[in-house]
Amino acid sequence: MNKRKSSIPSILKPTKVRRTEENIQIEDEETTIEGGRCQQEHAFVLSSAGDIGVIESITLKNFMCHHFLGPFQFGPNVNFIVGNNGSGKSAILTALIVGLGGKATTTNRGVSLKGFVKNGESSADIVVKLRNRGTDAYKGDIYGDTISIEQRITSDGCRTCKIKSKTGLVISNKKEELTAILDHFNIQVDNPVSILNQEMSKQFLHSKSEADKYKFFMKATLLEQMKRDYIHIKQTKAVTRDQVERQEESLKDLRQEFLQKKERYESLSSLDEMKTTLEDLKKKMAWCLVREKEWQVEQLKEQIEVEESDGKHEEKLQFCQSKVTLAERRLQEIQHKLEKVKEEEESLAEESRKLKEEIRDKNKAQKVQEVIYFRAENKLKQLEKEQCLLQERIHKIMNSSGSQKNEAEHAQRLKKISSLKTQLEQRELDCTKLNQEIKDKQQALFKGREEYDKLRMEEKNIQVSLEAKLKRKNQLTASKSNRLRRFGDHMPELLESVDKAHAQGRFIKKPVGPIGACISLKDPSLAVAVESCLRGFMKTFCCDNYKDEKVLQELMSPYFPKGSRPQIMVCPFTDRVYNVQGRGVSHPEFPSVLDIIVVANPVITNCLIDMRGIECILIIKDKASARRVMQGGRPPRNCREAFTADGDQVLTNRYYTPDNEIIVKYLGGDPEAEIRLVESEVENCQAQLSRFRHHLDSVKQDIQCMEETLRGVIIASKKNQEALTQIKASITDLENIEESHTDDISSLEEEAQENQLKIESERKNVKEAQNELKKQNKILVDVDRKHHDIRNKMEQLTDETEQLKEEQVKAEADCNKLDQSLKILEKKLRAHHDNIQAMRNELAVKEEEKQEFEAKAKEICPVREYVDRSAKSIDTEITRLRQKINTQESSHGNHEQVIREYAEAHGNYKNKSNQLRDLKKFIDRLDNIMTDRQARYKILRRSLSVRCKLYFNNFLTKLHCCGSMMFDHNNETLSITVKPPGRENDNISDMRSLSGGERSFSTVCFILSLWEITESPFRCLDEFDVYMDMHNRRISLDLLLELSVRQHLRQFIFITPQTTSNLPQSPHIKIHQLEDPERERGQTEEDELL
Repeated sequence: MNKRKSSIPSILKPTKVRRTEENIQIEDEETTIEGGRCQQEHAFVLSSAGDIGVIESITLKNFMCHHFLGPFQFGPNVNFIVGNNGSGKSAILTALIVGLGGKATTTNRGVSLKGFVKNGESSADIVVKLRNRGTDAYKGDIYGDTISIEQRITSDGCRTCKIKSKTGLVISNKKEELTAILDHFNIQVDNPVSILNQEMSKQFLHSKSEADKYKFFMKATLLEQMKRDYIHIKQTKAVTRDQVERQEESLKDLRQEFLQKKERYESLSSLDEMKTTLEDLKKKMAWCLVREKEWQVEQLKEQIEVEESDGKHEEKLQFCQSKVTLAERRLQEIQHKLEKVKEEEESLAEESRKLKEEIRDKNKAQKVQEVIYFRAENKLKQLEKEQCLLQERIHKIMNSSGSQKNEAEHAQRLKKISSLKTQLEQRELDCTKLNQEIKDKQQALFKGREEYDKLRMEEKNIQVSLEAKLKRKNQLTASKSNRLRRFGDHMPELLESVDKAHAQGRFIKKPVGPIGACISLKDPSLAVAVESCLRGFMKTFCCDNYKDEKVLQELMSPYFPKGSRPQIMVCPFTDRVYNVQGRGVSHPEFPSVLDIIVVANPVITNCLIDMRGIECILIIKDKASARRVMQGGRPPRNCREAFTADGDQVLTNRYYTPDNEIIVKYLGGDPEAEIRLVESEVENCQAQLSRFRHHLDSVKQDIQCMEETLRGVIIASKKNQEALTQIKASITDLENIEESHTDDISSLEEEAQENQLKIESERKNVKEAQNELKKQNKILVDVDRKHHDIRNKMEQLTDETEQLKEEQVKAEADCNKLDQSLKILEKKLRAHHDNIQAMRNELAVKEEEKQEFEAKAKEICPVREYVDRSAKSIDTEITRLRQKINTQESSHGNHEQVIREYAEAHGNYKNKSNQLRDLKKFIDRLDNIMTDRQARYKILRRSLSVRCKLYFNNFLTKLHCCGSMMFDHNNETLSITVKPPGRENDNISDMRSLSGGERSFSTVCFILSLWEITESPFRCLDEFDVYMDMHNRRISLDLLLELSVRQHLRQFIFITPQTTSNLPQSPHIKIHQLEDPERERGQTEEDELL
């Protein structure tokens, strides 16, 4: 709804009667069509609605408590501004209101503009850039695609505005131009529907007055503005009526003035006196001009003195130079520290390298010594073992006495050997059985794992099928609102990109597609047959040439991966469908595919004729009839194949039936039925998947049991093998005892003594090697510790280097910034001196002019005249006297001129009477128009309130709440009733009984309802999720994003301190994460240091 201003003038002059009547006719015509306009939701043309009025960026400087914010580049659809308290979220919203010409009170953040200037700064700057594209652009040839509005607020509350074009050229600095731009873009800064700040939202949340809610509704829908306009018109009409009554009384004065004028002409005054007075006035005029020039000279002198005594520019320059000196000195100190740290780091690196080499050498020596130690220890153990064996043999030989004892021992050994051999045979038999059991268990485990792998593969296939069906269900659900979603999730966006590229002239001829979206059926029951025939062409696009194909491939790349992009057919576009008479199939009973499809674009039809031959394919519903026609005899002329209603393909010698039932994906007319079918298939898949997982778990448990059993059998086999080896060793020992009796005891004793000497010597070597090894280990530990200390020092130096580099970067940035400031101050100082010089030059010119005027005045009157009047008043008096003298000279004795003046006065009197009569008619007609407009105003108010109720109830159902809105237009009250889930039967209906989150959600629903019935190129919502829990916030976000999808040509700016991690990934959503305020960062650093 566009904002309209009153066009009734405060004073109606008689000379504008005819124009007023034309305005009446125009307003009457507007009144007759106003009711029809009020029924339309969108005041802008859709093709350009998103191209004008959208906020492209905003930049703040010294605004509120922020030194610099921005520039924030806003997206054309959804924008989230996220940050902690104090990060500048609300400052952006406040700056947007002030930047677009809003008052300080509108922001609810202050009562004066000077309160928005940062403490210690002289001014604050705001730059807002608005999009200005398309056919509805505002002065597009002057401003270009972007209108830049720059507002500067000084510390004393003054505001200056510059409106620039895209190139940066200043077009205007008038408030009227800004108002015209906002009216053209339909932007209402003070409308809470366009910009809803925190205070206005809290006021609505905590408001107890139903009248306040009604005022909020009236203000948001601009009904309040219309009401004020109508009241203003009534007041203006009353004033006009009073003026008409006064003008009626002035008619008498007009007649009296005419008679007086006649008498004045009859009684002419003395011309000599008037001429003498004229000469005196000329003298005064001459010296009055001299006095004004002298006054101008004095003023210039005072200004020059003030400018020369103003030393603030020099002071600022000296202060900035001192800052530059300090910054350069600090930068040099940081660089010097950095060089020292680098030198120390290089020396430590060299020392570290030497220590690494020393560690490598010491480690090598330690390893060598360790080998020597272990060799000596092993040799000692071998000698001790040999000594033990020698002692045992000597002991056995010495203890063996008597032949009878030897024979008894011999018999006992033979008996033991026989027993051990029997055990050996039993163990070997057990070993064979265990090996066979292990083989069987391994084979069974292998089969179980094979079965498990097969089941896993089948489960994966079912999972993939389930995901495909879920994706299909989502596509069908999305296709309910947009049929193009059936052809891919990103198909609408691709077509939008194609339209945009075509508008930019990138295509020679606009591509057509997808083919399935361009086809409709004469008989919907044949959809399965047609889809089976054209399944590979449903997503295909048609291009006129290969250049267009290349451009279309580039547009597809962001939306479709390289392997799954829609097919592109290149064929020259024609305006007529091919003539297929003579080469197409013609059957008296059954139609061809070409006969049953309806295609508006001949390019699609020709492409299907070329690529699929649809003129030669029959559609036969019944399978038996299809077999009879195609395979029972000679097939119809020019018929290549046929399809049945179930999707079976029938050739002359083959018949193909699809493995699964074909579901209509693209040409179906009832998405609800398809969704129900897909949901049943999803349930079946989920049940099948559950059964497979249960079976998998049981098979996995069986495999684990078999693995446990196999491990037990393997352990038993190992134990049996160890016992077998032990028995064989015992048999060998017993057989070797028989041969040991012949050994010589004396030789064994000698060998034992020699071996004991070797043992003593080797023990000494082991001890020496062990001491040497400990020494090497200690040296290695010391060197390693030194290297570790140096490495720690190097890491500390690295951290210090990084910190110094950061300080160096900051210091360099400060130096550059100060250099720029210094140049600016020097430039200002030069401009100050140039201004003083220009004023001095102007003073010299003014003094010369004063001397010239003084010389001329002396020529006219040598004696200086005292003048107490202005030159303008004297000049007016001179002109009046001259006219009077000329009039009297020309009218003296001329009766015809007197008669003519009398007739002119009489005519004026008559014209005045006619004008008053016309004004009375205009007022009466205005009464009728206002009566009609009042009636239409009430109809519009009732329509908007009913629509607002419907949208509000619809949004409340998202939270499973029930509620209502009651408008009382007579008493100007609005009552909102909301009942949370589970409290539908409660008598309490006041919003104050709701929780904070529920009240916030109700506010969001109310704002969304107002958005549905009002128009604005952008909408701003500040901290809409205040007091909400995560559930209500999620629903609110879904509602806002759903609305943004429906109104994707509008811009939405949502401000929230909470996280946006759960938002969906979309190219239409842009998130601006603000940095934490400086005080919070400082606190965080102090916490880390503590």
